[in-house]
Amino acid sequence: MQNIIDRFISYVTIDTESDPNSETTPSTAKQWDLANKLVEELKTIGMSDVSIDENAYIMATLPSNVDYEVPTIGFISHFDTSPDFTGANVKPQIVKNYDGNNIVLNKQENIILSPDYFEDLLLYKGQTLITTDGTTLLGADDKAGITEIITAMEYLINNPQIKHGTIKVGFTPDEEIGRGAHKFDVEKFGADWAYTMDGSQIGELEYENFNAASAVVTVKGKIVHPGYAKDKMVNSMYYASEFVNALPKKEKPEHTEGYEGFFHLTQIDGKVEETKLQYIIRDHDKAKFEGRKTLMKNVVDELNSKYDSLIFSIEIKDQYFNMKEKVEPVMHIVDIAEEAMKSIGLKPIIKPIRGGTDGSQLSYMGLPCPNIFAGGHNFHGRYEYVPVESMQKAVEVICKIAELTASMAQK
Repeated sequence: MQNIIDRFISYVTIDTESDPNSETTPSTAKQWDLANKLVEELKTIGMSDVSIDENAYIMATLPSNVDYEVPTIGFISHFDTSPDFTGANVKPQIVKNYDGNNIVLNKQENIILSPDYFEDLLLYKGQTLITTDGTTLLGADDKAGITEIITAMEYLINNPQIKHGTIKVGFTPDEEIGRGAHKFDVEKFGADWAYTMDGSQIGELEYENFNAASAVVTVKGKIVHPGYAKDKMVNSMYYASEFVNALPKKEKPEHTEGYEGFFHLTQIDGKVEETKLQYIIRDHDKAKFEGRKTLMKNVVDELNSKYDSLIFSIEIKDQYFNMKEKVEPVMHIVDIAEEAMKSIGLKPIIKPIRGGTDGSQLSYMGLPCPNIFAGGHNFHGRYEYVPVESMQKAVEVICKIAELTASMAQK
């Protein structure tokens, strides 16, 4: 497992935080630092057709080692980290033979990773954990996935007795800001289907995700001197609060789980003259998703009618859709992943993603793409950690999927 630890640490110590306010691809120049390293590493382990384009999308091929036709499969991960929390100067800590007690991430700042709060820690007693030092995120999302894919390819190259068809590898920038698949060349990639290695807990296998949209509600007011404001001032912030309170109070992220959708107010920018409310809208069910968008538009209309003037306006943009629609017609690709997990002693955890994935966009671009665990927990923050044994199992799953795909094609 030491090779996994060393490889993973070499990746997470390179800052690749993406920037939603940038219009370039990749959104930050520092993402090139890891991208170029990955290109050289893929060449070093013996991959073929290694390429990186002008937007830092990386592709490589492991040629088939059988003399019969096998579907071409792919494995994809992203190398950027979330702007939600700093990814600069990551200092990973290795906790060997975890004993189930509190882990002191940062003694000076009294930052504790505790199983009293993060109960999943207790699943990994006796294992080796990689944590942060409490001041940054770790970057297991998704550098664990990259580690697993490259390690699996290296293992297959060094063990040619494992029979497999052609395997494609793809690494993308800017997934954390919703652009990971925007410039992915599906035709060049050339796979019949693929898997993103971007899930969390060991055993996760996902082929459903939210339908997603963003909404910006703009509320117009009128500013006059407050000393002479009677019957003249219109404070947009007060009116904006009416919109917020008009949406279902229990349909928020903090009150929902499983297949339940939500409205999430992510940002308020307000002054007397104008207030903007930024929302994200999420639901697995397409009809309910459309209903949520309609509800927001209706609230705007009702409030404008109530005040007999056009104070409110709304702009809604679809972001991505539930990949289930594209994966269900080819469910054998999920079945193969499920069988791969079972064959190495894992119990598959098949559940919907309460979020998005590059796999969703790729599925709608013609590349069906379920999501497989990468092993990390508590992504996007100081409490992020990953068990090394989970990464090792992910490597085994990748290799087993390749082997099963080849053996099924032979029958």
